[in-house]
Amino acid sequence: MRRIENWEIERYQKALDEGACTIRLEGVNPKLMEDATEAEANAIFAYIDNMRNIMRKASREKHCQWCIAMVPTYEWAELMFPELNAHAALEKLWDTIFKLCYLTEDNDIVQVWKEKNERTRAQGKKLDALNLKAFHYTASNGTDLTVELTKYSKFSFDRPADRISFNANMPTEEVCTSPYKYGTNGIVYSSRPLILGGKKVDNFGFRFEKGKVVEVIADEGREMLESLVNTDEGASYLGECALVEYSSPISQSGLVYYNTLIDENASCHVALGRALGPTKGMEDIFNDSTIHIDFMMGTADMSIDGLQEDGTWIPVFRNGDFVI
Repeated sequence: MRRIENWEIERYQKALDEGACTIRLEGVNPKLMEDATEAEANAIFAYIDNMRNIMRKASREKHCQWCIAMVPTYEWAELMFPELNAHAALEKLWDTIFKLCYLTEDNDIVQVWKEKNERTRAQGKKLDALNLKAFHYTASNGTDLTVELTKYSKFSFDRPADRISFNANMPTEEVCTSPYKYGTNGIVYSSRPLILGGKKVDNFGFRFEKGKVVEVIADEGREMLESLVNTDEGASYLGECALVEYSSPISQSGLVYYNTLIDENASCHVALGRALGPTKGMEDIFNDSTIHIDFMMGTADMSIDGLQEDGTWIPVFRNGDFVI
């Protein structure tokens, strides 16, 4: 089975140590691993995520700029638009992704993304100003989850003047932070498929107690999900909670993309595994793991309440969108 070799890590790490920027363009065939065993799919996923981890670590520790973006393939396009022939489907998928990335001929794309980033930063600062201690998520699909935050859980940040601004993902619609490692309780159900190592897992959920996954809920793919949360000690805890309005352009496209990079920006999501920022010296606050796996949990009727320092709960989301 495919695994990441030491020479691959060393080659990639050397470039990053010397200050290289990274652009990772990924093309997918969502059906490629349909006949693979769950163990084989897990091995493929582990290889891909390990390569991404090197890039993320370099960003945190050496301030390297990086970006991951998707490139349409015929196989992906035909799955998305089965009513079209291969060439027409591919062209439509390119057009769709361009729109999701705000790439149109009549726009100054650099200015568009600067303005978009400012709006995202402003929303993050609104959240930070509330000094919330927890989120409580509820939805008609059965999600009833409380996620505790910490005083270090920030949704916005100002990049130092001596560092170059960059967008790590394109497209992106989220504001996100790292929750308290041991503060997640309740049950959460997925709202979109999750692709692991090229294999689709749908209609699943997790039950948490004191931050840890204590039950995996799935009719199919249970073995993959259980293997995922047992990858290491931190794999069964959350490292991210992200807020995305259900009215986001990706959600409003009405499509499921069978790709987490895009689908995660269609709805609120959380991630199992590693926290977003550095964890050294903060192991009792933020989670660490060799994995970081986002899964979508936002719905059109999702409500999120925020717990303030005085113990009162205030509305943050109603019917899938911000109300602050």
